[in-house]
Amino acid sequence: MTPNLSRREFAELLGLGLVAPLTSRLQAVAMPKNFRVRAITAGLHLQRADALEPAEAAVAFLQRAREAFQTDGYEVQTLRLATQPLQEYLADWMSPAALPAIRALDRFADEHDVELSIGPVITADEFREGFASWGAEVVRQTLRTSFSVSVASAGHGVHRQSVRAAAEAIRAIAGATPGGEGNFRFAATAFIPSGTPFFPAAWFADGRTFSIGLETPNVLTEALQGTRDVEQAKKRLTERMDAALDPVAQHGRALAQRAGWRYLGIDVSPAPGLDASIGRTIETLTQAPFGSPSTLAACAALTDVLKGLSVEKCGYSGLMLPILEDRVLAGRAAEGRFATSELLLYSSVCGTGLDVVPLPGDTPADALAAVVSDTAALATKYQKPLSARLLPIPGKQAGERVRFDNPHLTETAVMPLG
Repeated sequence: MTPNLSRREFAELLGLGLVAPLTSRLQAVAMPKNFRVRAITAGLHLQRADALEPAEAAVAFLQRAREAFQTDGYEVQTLRLATQPLQEYLADWMSPAALPAIRALDRFADEHDVELSIGPVITADEFREGFASWGAEVVRQTLRTSFSVSVASAGHGVHRQSVRAAAEAIRAIAGATPGGEGNFRFAATAFIPSGTPFFPAAWFADGRTFSIGLETPNVLTEALQGTRDVEQAKKRLTERMDAALDPVAQHGRALAQRAGWRYLGIDVSPAPGLDASIGRTIETLTQAPFGSPSTLAACAALTDVLKGLSVEKCGYSGLMLPILEDRVLAGRAAEGRFATSELLLYSSVCGTGLDVVPLPGDTPADALAAVVSDTAALATKYQKPLSARLLPIPGKQAGERVRFDNPHLTETAVMPLG
């Protein structure tokens, strides 16, 4: 029985065929959510950088989508727009005239309280003179804009020239922004598919499409309570995640049908937050600190679960290990339990690459390029989406404590490069 409905009224609703959506709404109210919608990301296909009608329509759709989720009790953290690769709608994107156009897009995003990705700005294997300073200016002169450089692809393998371009941009952005935080909005990416909702890697080939990213570590951690072995844990995790994600997918399909948009699916990567730690999930499974022997096996087991979920999947759909966004991971990093090499090892069986990893501020571009190249090689070997979002911290050496003004980043120690 439902609140404020008599038996006769409820029976009338059944007769009208409204039982399924009503039941869904009641379940949403009755079962408190232990996860968040991190992002609803809409694809934005622009003909020109200054032709904003599609952007206005996309924002209106995102606002309706957020309202629908919030009505069912979900917390929606961010709304996001992601375009096709920048050069497709701003051909001369490194010219002096291009930066004002990017700033205008950023102002639009800021006015509507949405995040913006302008997609991969270098997609082929090329090194553009002046790209590093251009990237630093984009970050310095915008508030909401993210972008990336493609450093590997199926057709060409590792993009060695682009690797160098990305490494130099990381250095320049670190030096141009307070605390090096500007690299939060830039990444070197490999094999990232269209429709990925997570930033800064997101890009969309088509407009009027959308995908969803979630923050679900607490679902995983709670599901592990009382499990006796890995196989039982995997079974329980799959059941709980399917139960949690199926209503989200139903919302996505319903939104698409009502609006005439195309729903691409959920990136089932369990994005962590400061109160939702994937590090804690892994430690619950292993009963050992993250970075200990068994961490790799736990990452592989969790990835098996994610890959086997029944909902429509998109994007990375792997295990995210963002050091600065996860208090447990940040704490274990400060204890020296793992380094970037171990993170890459874990990525071989599970993850999304190297994410918000704090590095010494004096790390040279050659060393950064070596790390990016390793990430690109791993993505090429396994034909899987990976990215490298590296944060050299100006004035800091390995082992020194680092704090950020960003409320989404936690305190840790700068990690050694090796």
